[in-house]
Amino acid sequence: MIRKKSLSAPYLVWMVLFIAAPLAIVVYYALTDKSGNFTLENLMTIGRYSSVFARSLILAAIATVICLVLSFPVSYFLSRLRASKQKIMLMLVMLPMWMNFLLRTYAWMSLLENNGIINRLLGLIGLGPFQMINTSGAVVLGMVYNFLPYMILPLYTAMTKIDDSIIEAAQDLGAGTIKTLLRVLLPLSAPGIATGITMVFVPSVSTFIISRMLGGGANLLIGDLIELQFLGNSYNYNLGSAMSLVLMVIVLLCMSFTNGFDDEDMEGVV
Repeated sequence: MIRKKSLSAPYLVWMVLFIAAPLAIVVYYALTDKSGNFTLENLMTIGRYSSVFARSLILAAIATVICLVLSFPVSYFLSRLRASKQKIMLMLVMLPMWMNFLLRTYAWMSLLENNGIINRLLGLIGLGPFQMINTSGAVVLGMVYNFLPYMILPLYTAMTKIDDSIIEAAQDLGAGTIKTLLRVLLPLSAPGIATGITMVFVPSVSTFIISRMLGGGANLLIGDLIELQFLGNSYNYNLGSAMSLVLMVIVLLCMSFTNGFDDEDMEGVV
């Protein structure tokens, strides 16, 4: 018993220093003014930015759905390959992640600008130029491109545990492609779907680099608002902490939703 406590001590110290203490500081500043007096004004002020919060949730949800739709067939294809080929394909999926996040997003700026590569190619066939940069669509595109591997990997992990004999049995019993997808693959992939949704939605709803570089000033997200409260002339760490606290609640709600899959869902991939 004593040995177990000694082994867990470093983890407890880590949790206190880097989780509990920062969280307590955020809560303190969110519920106080600049003089240190208790107030709920910071939380009430957030109502002025309801449109930004709504935009962040909508764009993050759209990006998550697109990632799920794109990742499902890709993950299934990867899971059915031989082990040697799976490693090669997984490396190709992760290859863009080896590049700096900022550089990947900056590359899309060069592609989507009015004088960018895409508009130039379209101009060769007499189309455009189209306004692609500084739009909500560009922000969603940046989210999908940067966070797509976070959906593929958990889905792939879940699908590799689905035995081929289960799919063959469903087909032998007369299930077509759609029915096999809805009645077999989706239920057995539920844990991977839940993990992927969390891993994509959470960074999407809190991002600020993508929205700043691809969305312009007209597409502010929650992350942009929080950053603005700690930088520049609007320096207001109390309001920034309140926004961070609300964002934290949103993230926890998302995680509680995806963790709602019970043990029966988990048994399908064990």
